[in-house]
Amino acid sequence: MTAGPAAQGAAPPSPPPGAAHPDAELLDDIVAGALRWLEAIRPCFRLPPDAATDADPNTTLKPLGELAELAHVMQTLHPLPQVRAAAAELFAFAWKETRGGELFAELVRGEPVATYPVELYGVFARAGLRNPAAEELIAATTSLVRWRVAREDHTRTLGVLNAERRIGLPEHTGFDRVLALTGLGLRPEPWALDLKAAYGLTHDVFHTADWGRSPGRLPAPLADYLRLWLPAWTETWTEERLWDLVGEFLAVTALLPGAPYDPAAWRRLAAARGADGALPERGDPPPGDAPDGERFTACYHSTLVAAFAATLARSRPPQPQSPAQSDRAAPRTTAHGGRPAGSPDPGGAAAEGPGNTLRGPADPRLPLPESEATP
Repeated sequence: MTAGPAAQGAAPPSPPPGAAHPDAELLDDIVAGALRWLEAIRPCFRLPPDAATDADPNTTLKPLGELAELAHVMQTLHPLPQVRAAAAELFAFAWKETRGGELFAELVRGEPVATYPVELYGVFARAGLRNPAAEELIAATTSLVRWRVAREDHTRTLGVLNAERRIGLPEHTGFDRVLALTGLGLRPEPWALDLKAAYGLTHDVFHTADWGRSPGRLPAPLADYLRLWLPAWTETWTEERLWDLVGEFLAVTALLPGAPYDPAAWRRLAAARGADGALPERGDPPPGDAPDGERFTACYHSTLVAAFAATLARSRPPQPQSPAQSDRAAPRTTAHGGRPAGSPDPGGAAAEGPGNTLRGPADPRLPLPESEATP
């Protein structure tokens, strides 16, 4: 195993000083509460002995990768040193669970053309944590013709391309070309967004912006589309109490230049937390006497997302909503999903009616195939 400066204990660079955030107390409370809960529930992130063979990566590797990805964002971007220190401990724990990266070599040997080992390894490689055996195998498998075969899920391909960037591999196809084919890149009719498409859209942003570290990578036309419609989407799913998706929308909003800060949405998100600081994916938190495994499944992802979003919002000065912006604010979608009269049509003509609705299926997060787990 080799380690870059970030892995050798060097403190990450502090975010540049800026104007104090008027909601700093609330945002810091969300992050601090989330980190306390994540530390308390940390044993649930531990990998089983068969993580590289028979275990389901969606319930083992995927949560650990998400912990590593978002903890490192907090470690890097949050302005408070105590938050960065707590996040750094969680990130170090995640790396230790991979046995210094040896796990990735085992995963690649077992599934040479699976993308998830490369995506997960990229999280750590970006932080300067490397494993020579994993690097050698990944370099070999990503050079195969099979690796360049187009994938049906363009959002997933963006994640693979971002991992290749992080590791220092040649990109197997053009990032901008793939982005143009995604649910975000095509800028479809916003009133037709369902839950699966909504998660695809947020991840199009996260992969493009390297999870908040490079927000300038997002093309201006896509940022304009998001600024127009995020307020309506956020309000719709706040009403549905789908807190995990609301958190992702707030994270995307925090990445956009000129996007106004929405204090009401943040207060509703904060109020949905349990007394322990955990945020449920939807509805109410599990009862206090629920088993750790149940609480973990119900809350780990949304709690991570809330801390991630609050970190992004906290690390950038808020953009106040001017009267001119209020006049241009996106109209709320109607209950049946149609476009209100006079609203713009960025995606072209679309049939309106019950089939075009912002509200999607009951399950907001669809499981990935076993060989395609990813943070």
